[in-house]
Amino acid sequence: MTRRPTRLLTTVVAGTAAVLLLAGCGGSDGGSKANDKIAGADTDTGTPASPTPSATAVGRPEIQLPSDVIDKYDDWKTGDAAKDAVLADTARRIDATNDAIVRGDKRSPGLSFYYRDKALTEAAAWVKAYLDANLSFTGTTRYYAPKVTLSGATTATVVYCSDESKGFNKNRKTGKVDKAPSTESPYVLYNTRLQKNEQGVWQTTNLISQRGESTCAA
Repeated sequence: MTRRPTRLLTTVVAGTAAVLLLAGCGGSDGGSKANDKIAGADTDTGTPASPTPSATAVGRPEIQLPSDVIDKYDDWKTGDAAKDAVLADTARRIDATNDAIVRGDKRSPGLSFYYRDKALTEAAAWVKAYLDANLSFTGTTRYYAPKVTLSGATTATVVYCSDESKGFNKNRKTGKVDKAPSTESPYVLYNTRLQKNEQGVWQTTNLISQRGESTCAA
């Protein structure tokens, strides 16, 4: 479900994709392709980077993606501390999802840490869809153009784009990477809702994604 990511598996998880809402869980994706990435942030430079820290006082799970899986976050800071805290946990949620997929662990602690309620159920189902299809992924996914709206002290929405053109499905057993051309757009628009829990973690409660959104291709 992410991250990557949102790497959507066309035929294998077509039914699952209708239920899963990448980047937040709770909506539907406007399309899928064989080499789509699951998604799902950090620096405002062009250099691949991740804001995921080691475990902190609130017990954040340590997440380390393999060297061939890169989540790149462009312009992921607003300069507003409250909004940047929301974006940081959004990025960590994306990384956690991709980590769970790569490792093939639908019960990964990162999922329950950054998701809750229906979104958590859908995230686990998304990871399972990859396992059932015997797929993982490789490559780079770029996340950009984030817009954060705060509603009180504990509720927020985040809308952002992803570019999956450099992300590809990989057979989990053979390691073969599928780089077959696709006619579907690599651009995905995400609309997510988050709630701040008692530990101060912004957890995703709902997510809707739309593939081929023109605003993301601009």
